[in-house]
Amino acid sequence: MDIHISEKTESALIVRIKNGDSQSYKILYDSYVVFLFRFLKQFRKSDSDVKELVQRAFIKAYEGLASFNNRSSFKTWLFTIALNEMRSDARRNSIIPFVDAEEIDEYVTVDEEEAFMWNSTLRTLFEQLDETKRIVFTLYEVEGYSHAEIADMLSIGESTSRTILTRAKQHLRKQLKETMRNI
Repeated sequence: MDIHISEKTESALIVRIKNGDSQSYKILYDSYVVFLFRFLKQFRKSDSDVKELVQRAFIKAYEGLASFNNRSSFKTWLFTIALNEMRSDARRNSIIPFVDAEEIDEYVTVDEEEAFMWNSTLRTLFEQLDETKRIVFTLYEVEGYSHAEIADMLSIGESTSRTILTRAKQHLRKQLKETMRNI
């Protein structure tokens, strides 16, 4: 379960970590590990692959914490690192991100079901979106990030984020209509 910490607490923890307090990093880890695992699981089938990506993201974040400038939240910065790790991993291994629709259910708790109002058809259609559309859609519609935050994470413009989201929704809507006609 995600542990929510305020921006003020997060900033204080980062200062303590930069001053050598490794226990404070454990608090950040505990606060964001489930979020990160849940997000990356949408793009990788193997739990061990996802755990490896999560571990590498946290290690890189810890090693690079001196360069963290509080321009965005630590969670956003960590997410960006994890996303870059996932993409690098895919390039290194020529992996096409994929997860079975049925496996998403394993990680959706009762509280999260409202955010993941996917029926099996919609989940299947969602998986057919290209990676960038899935990422933007998930960040905006499920995780609640703004287009400015998404643009920062993905190194794209805000208008590009909006366009990608619009195209993802249009694609899902079109595919859903076609699917419903065939039923």
